[in-house]
Amino acid sequence: MTAAGAWIGSPPPVGQQVAAYVVGIVGVLFAGVGPLLLGGLEATHRLSATQLGEAGTVELLAMGIGAGLAGAVFGSRHLRVIAVVCGLLLAALNVATTRVSGDMLTLVRGLAGLPSGIMIWLVTGLIVRSPRPERGAGLYLTVQTLAQLVMVAAITAFVIGPFGVNGGFLALAAVGLVSAIVGVAVPPSYAPLPATDNPRGLPGARGWVALAATFCFQAFILAAWIYVEPLSRQSGHAAGTAGLAISLSLGAQVAGGTLATIAAGRIAWLWALVGSLIGMIVLLGVFATLPSTVVFLAASAAFGFLWIFSAPYLTPMAIEADPTRRAAILGPGASLLGCGAGPFLASLVVTDSDVRGSLYLAAGIAVICAVIVAALHLTRPRVDAIG
Repeated sequence: MTAAGAWIGSPPPVGQQVAAYVVGIVGVLFAGVGPLLLGGLEATHRLSATQLGEAGTVELLAMGIGAGLAGAVFGSRHLRVIAVVCGLLLAALNVATTRVSGDMLTLVRGLAGLPSGIMIWLVTGLIVRSPRPERGAGLYLTVQTLAQLVMVAAITAFVIGPFGVNGGFLALAAVGLVSAIVGVAVPPSYAPLPATDNPRGLPGARGWVALAATFCFQAFILAAWIYVEPLSRQSGHAAGTAGLAISLSLGAQVAGGTLATIAAGRIAWLWALVGSLIGMIVLLGVFATLPSTVVFLAASAAFGFLWIFSAPYLTPMAIEADPTRRAAILGPGASLLGCGAGPFLASLVVTDSDVRGSLYLAAGIAVICAVIVAALHLTRPRVDAIG
């Protein structure tokens, strides 16, 4: 058993750690840029409205599958080859996106999700082996949010106008090539995780329960947040309010991730996670009242802050539930599957005239998440507890 506050294996040099983060950030970049580019494809009639939703969901689910299965397929060796190949594949599939439409485009985006997920798995392997996984997770979430903001702003300002939506995918392809080059510098391998009685190296029962909490966490957030624009319209706000709410939320997410990174090791993960869940449930109630513009914007910023502040604490939760850290390795896969499932479930409980059903559904899933998190901690074997 590896003690808390110590690396599993020898710590990689700083340059190799930075390279792993860069590869992981490129892997998750489409999650932030996707709505802009997929919306552009729908506007140019290369995707129908239905296919737009399908393409986004399929890519997120494929990312989750890639992140979840990579460890079982690749182990923890030959990481540089894996990083380079995934960067090249991602670049090629982004180029291929410019040549297709309709269902074929959905297929290509689904295929693009697989190398993206593997790239996320690569940086996750570094984070869960570090002395303070919640600090690494907070840093990753903060920098990826900043990278998505920069990429969206750059594509909007310099690419879409002169080159159209295809230019956006070519820009992503160029970033994929950069990640392939950087992939040469990632750690060549990771130290093995602690031994497990499971011959397939899968988590135990408590680890799977922790993954269920991670799934619920992202599912409830995306179930609500995907409807921020129609919710603003239903509240009677002026045009552009939803866009401002999203921008304020993204800024608050950066602040939340930064605070989580700084506070790593100083705040018990249980209270950070459960307290944030309670706060977000209250904010869902605020959204359900169809509040004024000022209250809506403030609630959006607070929701974004709590979302990214609390997300890094899912990693120590998973490690406490499964000290072999195999559940933590699978955490991003569970998160991405939750991101895909949340909007789908919400689509079943909304109507064209009232989207508040998504908020009630999200609140219910959030309560389930909070109960699972608290139950895992309260029933932990004391000898395995990591704090």
